[in-house]
Amino acid sequence: MRIATPHVSERRRVLVREPIADSGLELLRQRFDVVEDSESDLASIIVDYDAIVIRSATTIDASLIDHAHRLKVIGRAGVGVDNVDVEAATRRGIVVANAAESTVDSAAEHAIALLLALARNVPQAHAALTAGTWDRARFTGIELAGKTLGVLGLGRIGRQVAHRALGLGMRVVAYDPFVAADRFRELGVESAGSLEEVYAQADIVTLHLPLNDETRGLLDASAFEQMKDGVRIVNAARGGLIDEDALVGAISSGKVAGAALDVFETEPYSGPLLGLPQVVVTPHLAGSTAEAQDRAGVVIAEQVAAALDGDVVRTAVNIPVVDPRELEFLGPFVPLATKLGRLAMALAGAWPSRITVAVHGPLSEHDARLLTVAALNGAFQGRVDEAVNEVNAPLIAAERGIDVSEQRFAAAQHYTNLVRVVVGAGAQDVEVAGTTVGPEHRLFLAGALGFSIDIELAPHMAFLSYDDMPGIIGKVGTMFGEAGVNIANMAVSRTTEGGKALMAFSIDSSAPPELVERVEASGFDDVRFISLG
Repeated sequence: MRIATPHVSERRRVLVREPIADSGLELLRQRFDVVEDSESDLASIIVDYDAIVIRSATTIDASLIDHAHRLKVIGRAGVGVDNVDVEAATRRGIVVANAAESTVDSAAEHAIALLLALARNVPQAHAALTAGTWDRARFTGIELAGKTLGVLGLGRIGRQVAHRALGLGMRVVAYDPFVAADRFRELGVESAGSLEEVYAQADIVTLHLPLNDETRGLLDASAFEQMKDGVRIVNAARGGLIDEDALVGAISSGKVAGAALDVFETEPYSGPLLGLPQVVVTPHLAGSTAEAQDRAGVVIAEQVAAALDGDVVRTAVNIPVVDPRELEFLGPFVPLATKLGRLAMALAGAWPSRITVAVHGPLSEHDARLLTVAALNGAFQGRVDEAVNEVNAPLIAAERGIDVSEQRFAAAQHYTNLVRVVVGAGAQDVEVAGTTVGPEHRLFLAGALGFSIDIELAPHMAFLSYDDMPGIIGKVGTMFGEAGVNIANMAVSRTTEGGKALMAFSIDSSAPPELVERVEASGFDDVRFISLG
């Protein structure tokens, strides 16, 4: 999604709160004023910056966001955004982006390293040998080949772990309700219908889930009781996914044979798990490779720059993100949807209870969320007290009780692709439709107020509805000419000869108040002068 960014004359400022790769810093320095500051009180300085780059040690909460009057983007050089209040940022229209792909390989490899170390007691044997004890029998392990690995969460990292585990000869069973069945088949992974199915089959359970209200403490005493005796646990995702006290109890009782953990609920960790010989631990190293750190710095620098420049933010977590190939097709229709949303709201003249965005033709085969968000952004421009962009437009709709929906239609009569925006206020629906024309993707209005019409959208437009009769076009032209306002384009549509008609035209400048008053007093059914920005 492209973020609408107003022109600013002063050079924009980026605060780098935690270190990132030099290549990422250089990218930012070429375009913005960059300050590296990890020591100053963040609440007192964040007001001076348009963007902030953080890693995991900095928390951006709602109180900080309240101070950040200039802030446009928060860039997290890592996978998660647990340390950012995304809801508060969204409410303020601040983009939150991360470097989600940068550490995928490193994190997957670390999970596999923990898996192997757990199976073969590698760290325990190493510690004993370096301490002078040669004890082979004590550190007898298990083979992974033929064992069942239960994967909870088949996202980017979970898929890579599953792929590597299959290469080790393991059977992989996964649970992820958001992954389609054919995706499981493509990966060669068995799909479990519930967490309990995984628990019942897995010799080893590995976690690859986000931490939220639904997943916090997921592996608790009840979950361990449902697992096979002697199960092993691997967690290189988020510490809060496991009830650590319950894990200590399950290991002590022998229900769980061992665990390999890279993350903990509170870090740095100094709790009882460190005293258990069955536990392998590392200090949150999953993404800590030179390659991953370098990628994260570059990726987040690119995304921060994109947000500040109003370009596509591919890794944003609080606006719809689509595949780049999808974006190439959808991109020209985003500004169209924005203008249609603004036009529909202006024509409705009242606060809506519902907004529907419909796509017709090949567009219907693509992810329409981008266009819906764009239409909402257009609809709310200048109509709420807060600044509006693609980030907070859906939240504004939700808070004001507006029912937002999407529709898809394979056919687009008279057009290859068509976007319709319907604004419902009470019993009245106002509908506008549009398309793009030519290699330049010029934005054309295809319908408004129940009339088919064909005119290029422009910053200043007027719509007049009236009884169809001779002389109206000349009358309008005379009024505008006498006011010194040039009509750039005009289109007329009517229901039947002598019935109702709609005149739509674009003008080179906004209409002066005296012209508006004159037109409104000239006997038209409805007169609308609209600025589309």
